[in-house]
Amino acid sequence: MKVEFAPLSLPLQRRLQTASVVQWVFSFLGLAQCCTAAFIALFFTRFWLVSTLYAAWWLIDREKPSKGGRRIHILRNCIIWRYMRDYFPITLMKTAELDPRQNYLVGFHPHGVLAAGAFLNFCTEASGFSMLFPGITPHLMMLSLWFRIPFFRDYVMSGGLIPSDKESASYVLQKPGGGNLLAIIVGGAQEALDARPGSFTLLLKNRKGFVRLAIQHGTPLVPAFSFGENDVFDQVKNPKGSWLRRIQHRLQKIMGISLPLFHARGIFQYSFGLIPYRRPICTVVGKPIPVQKKHRPSEEEVDQVHQKYLNELSNLFEKHKAKYNVPEDGHLEFI
Repeated sequence: MKVEFAPLSLPLQRRLQTASVVQWVFSFLGLAQCCTAAFIALFFTRFWLVSTLYAAWWLIDREKPSKGGRRIHILRNCIIWRYMRDYFPITLMKTAELDPRQNYLVGFHPHGVLAAGAFLNFCTEASGFSMLFPGITPHLMMLSLWFRIPFFRDYVMSGGLIPSDKESASYVLQKPGGGNLLAIIVGGAQEALDARPGSFTLLLKNRKGFVRLAIQHGTPLVPAFSFGENDVFDQVKNPKGSWLRRIQHRLQKIMGISLPLFHARGIFQYSFGLIPYRRPICTVVGKPIPVQKKHRPSEEEVDQVHQKYLNELSNLFEKHKAKYNVPEDGHLEFI
């Protein structure tokens, strides 16, 4: 294989953009392991008091992730996220106003490999969330496992991430006064196994828990589709029924996370590596779907709202796909 190296004459701006994405990829793939290792290792050094004090703090603060987390505005507004935004670039587009007197539940699609659009748009201010949706505080759900890791839990909470469980979701959706947005990547880790360029497959047909949650809290549902989310990484072929897919499903059941074998470019060359391609991502946020509050909705009521959500998501995709180079015959596939 011929390796295409990056030219030495690249402007500093582009190098900083690449560096910002490298640290982001590392934070997903290796930071949690490093935090765990540091926490344990410190006990065997003269800095053992750091881990001891953190362990005490961790115990006192253990409920914080499920109580809305602890966002740090300085980190959300850090310049590194603006460099990351410009690398792809990533943009956020609204199609309707959101009333800050209400809470909202946003379904984000697709998951992609590392959910770059979801992270940058809802966990940072790089794409101007607060200017587009004034008075709205965004929260993004993440696998609960990551909130059990020392130091790392505080890092992810700083951006507005909260655990993906019912208790955490309910805390945000029932906050009095409104002005809160809960974003859920509905397809989850399993959908990542179908994330590849040109794919519009969404694991959504039987995912109805988020709809039930919205009905129980009387929270409007908002569909959001991230065009280009699946285009920034390639993935080793893993068709359904293949040995690789079976192993990935088995590991997902054991570990709770999927392991897509993705690849793209490197830091100093464009031929292979784990750094995403420079391809645009645009997250389009649709209009709210009103939901009537009911503490114990029937299966029929959930199905009815779910179908309405699927229709609105499909309409959103069809209306905007031409702007983002989706072929005319490209349509969403719900599985």
